[in-house]
Amino acid sequence: MAARRARIAFSESAAKQLEELTTEREIHALDRALVAISVDPEIGVPIPADGAGVELRQYADEIEDVRVLYFVTALRTVVVVAYIET
Repeated sequence: MAARRARIAFSESAAKQLEELTTEREIHALDRALVAISVDPEIGVPIPADGAGVELRQYADEIEDVRVLYFVTALRTVVVVAYIET
């Protein structure tokens, strides 16, 4: 049996960013990155932190030129903090 995909949720600031996406290219790039993260939430690289709070991760899709900053909850929900077009 295949592993269950992680649920994706958005922080308030990330949700606002989504509202501002206007082109098909932007939407496709974000969709592609979110699918990759939902299949394997550990795919992103940990961002060094001071040890307090959640561990932020960064996933960069070189083909689509986007980065997604996120963290994974104990219940395997991926919370997207920011979407950055590079």
